[in-house]
Amino acid sequence: MKRVLLTASVALCALAAPAFAQSAPADQPASAEDAKADPLGLNEIVVTAQPRAVNKLDSSVSVSSLGADAIAQAAPRTTAEIFRSIPGIRSESTGGDGNANIAVRGLPVASGGAKFLQLQEDGMPVMQFGDIAFGNADIFLRADQTIASIQAVRGGSASTLASNAPGGVINFISNTGEKDGGVVMATAGVDYRDYRLDFDYGGHIDDKTTFNVGGFWRSGNGPRDAGYTANQGYQIKANLTRKFDSGYVRLYFKHLDDRAISYLPMPTLVTDTNSDPKFGSINGFDIKSDTIQSAYFTSAFGLDGQNNRRTTDLKDGMHPLVNAVGLEAVFDVADGLKLEERFRYQSVKGNFVSPFPAEIGSAQSIADSTGNYLANGSFSGGTTGAYSLKYATGPNAGSAFTGGANGLAMRVHLFNVDINDFGGFTNDLKLIKTFGDYSLTAGLYNARQSIDMDWVWDSFLMEVKGHNAALLNVVDKATGQVLSSNGLYAYGVPFWGNCCTRSYNVDYDIIAPYAAFSAQVGPVNFDASIRYDSVKARGDYAGAVQSVLDVNQNGVIDPVEKSVSVMNNGGASPVNYNVHYTSWSVGANYRVNNDLAVFARASRGGRANADRLLFGLVQPDGSVRRQDAINFVNQYELGVKYRSGPFALFVTGFHAKTQEQNYEATSQRFFSRVYKATGVELEAAYRQGIFDLRASATWTDAKIASDAISPANEGNRPRRQANLIYQFTPALDFDVARVGFNVIGTSKAYAQDNNDLVFPAYAQVNAFVNVRPAENVEVSVNANNLFNATGFTEAEEGSITNNATNYIRARAINGRTISASVKYTF
Repeated sequence: MKRVLLTASVALCALAAPAFAQSAPADQPASAEDAKADPLGLNEIVVTAQPRAVNKLDSSVSVSSLGADAIAQAAPRTTAEIFRSIPGIRSESTGGDGNANIAVRGLPVASGGAKFLQLQEDGMPVMQFGDIAFGNADIFLRADQTIASIQAVRGGSASTLASNAPGGVINFISNTGEKDGGVVMATAGVDYRDYRLDFDYGGHIDDKTTFNVGGFWRSGNGPRDAGYTANQGYQIKANLTRKFDSGYVRLYFKHLDDRAISYLPMPTLVTDTNSDPKFGSINGFDIKSDTIQSAYFTSAFGLDGQNNRRTTDLKDGMHPLVNAVGLEAVFDVADGLKLEERFRYQSVKGNFVSPFPAEIGSAQSIADSTGNYLANGSFSGGTTGAYSLKYATGPNAGSAFTGGANGLAMRVHLFNVDINDFGGFTNDLKLIKTFGDYSLTAGLYNARQSIDMDWVWDSFLMEVKGHNAALLNVVDKATGQVLSSNGLYAYGVPFWGNCCTRSYNVDYDIIAPYAAFSAQVGPVNFDASIRYDSVKARGDYAGAVQSVLDVNQNGVIDPVEKSVSVMNNGGASPVNYNVHYTSWSVGANYRVNNDLAVFARASRGGRANADRLLFGLVQPDGSVRRQDAINFVNQYELGVKYRSGPFALFVTGFHAKTQEQNYEATSQRFFSRVYKATGVELEAAYRQGIFDLRASATWTDAKIASDAISPANEGNRPRRQANLIYQFTPALDFDVARVGFNVIGTSKAYAQDNNDLVFPAYAQVNAFVNVRPAENVEVSVNANNLFNATGFTEAEEGSITNNATNYIRARAINGRTISASVKYTF
């Protein structure tokens, strides 16, 4: 067996694929003396969204880096939780291992995902668009022990050195085997069921060839108990580098097959007033540890995107299936002339399936409205009390449901999305000519992003219960007839006007020539860059028609089959448009002395909208208005970098303005707005003796400058945008042991753009203890949300009735979870 595993590892190394051009060092400097002299890593080389490699102190962009130690100390349970440690980044990481809302510098997250921010692996985008509906980039990205460091550039040259990333770039940089050795780490949940095994190994095959291979395997319930194994899968990454006298070639390989539960908004109790609300748990449903996923709701029978009958496994959750291969080649082709070529091809498929509470109400009101719909086609009207509920699944199946512990029931829409093809390729070719202290870069970026997916959503009724809730059937009291089918009351989502049976099949081709110039004139580093993006969209999309259909083929048209949402594939509409836009960025950095630098930058970057234009903004002939297809971000920055002995500080002031057109699936709303944001980012570090501290904070004054669709929102703060977000991590290192904690906090925010219901401020404390009982062995215990704080990141409702009992749908941070790990380094 050992020989088989070894052979497989060697084969993976031989396949391998690209890491970034320069392997960036980790967050921690190589020696203790270096750490004291450079606690923020200002000497670190920046390779992300830069025309040429330059250290932080000489760069005119705001950039932060996190090494393996800094990542571990934040006790992250998901990849998106890592981003909370980066200044300027607001990561709403309550959705599980994916589907996070990620914003930068007050730029909006009007409909989800990371619209103005690009996530990268080794300098290549995970997705060309960061906010694909049910295909957010973080769904296809996992952090593990193969990561050497994470670099994050906010604003600046991200506008011109990447497509669709005017707000910034977060780049996961992989180990490349420059250092011989490896690590094996086993992790288990202490107070929740979760098991994970990470490994990474790399080194020299000979003096010119290095390799690295690693990944993870995991299985468990996750931080909220779904009643079944909700997180299960693995990742393998490998790269192989061959050095030559004039450069190197690197091959890259990645395979990801991981199922992760998706947490959507959950039933939440709110009392008191909009301005001073009290959020709490509904009796029988704990907002910090429960979820509406259930062992009694793990499959759903219905139609697929081709109108064929199928059964969906809800345990798939977010299921990315990714195979990626790539090439990176960097060579000096002549005196002062360097050629860089990077290519990656990805096959991306999978699923996204998760229950969403469309309505929470009294059991009787839910029974009456649903019963009237099944009998008469309308959710309103009918006789109060004419219908009742009974258990459809679980140990009480068939018996009457009288309201359970709280008298409530839920109308649940099953978000069921097939990701048929999100694959494509990325190619970045550039030439860099150096003339002494001057350099000129010319590049050509070419990419394709396929967005081929089917939305087939159905409707169910469910009890409001936190542990293994059961589905409910509707019963006509007068006749005793069960009107629904095993909890399902509609093939479609009639409560939302049957909005969401959809099929997309569109290819987006991007060609972007770009150029950059940089000069070092004494203590001044100047750079300017420009990019011209051309985006071609070709394909089609289809919606639904309502039909009478015997879905279960029992020979009878049941009440749930009188109006079935059927994909209208024969009536698909075209997508056929081209758009072009120019982005630019200009910056200068002045090195005052060896320990102090100031910089300024102005940028204008574009972002092409993709699938969220469909069903509303695409014209009948397939064209799109340019003002709908492109959103621009204008950004101005002024910063200072300083270090003195054990202390370092990085401060950036910014002002950003953007317009946005977008679509939100959960509310079926379009947005057409202009946003403005002014703020300050701060990042600081201090290392002295056994004590070290790392901290960051972002203050942002953001507002909706104009709103073409809802003018009443003008002047309001964008939803979920706090004025202040912060984090700090103090620690003590005793050589054989390291202890510390990490605090992540936010000031109050508004749930929605009407600025009515307030999300209270909160602070979450994560703690860690690392003990080294023997050489190369480390035992760690960490706690996420140690004091079990309550905090909210999202809500569907923007207002409550003051001084009344309100039931809303919101996403809360997870309660306390404790994990332990053993790591062996060799």
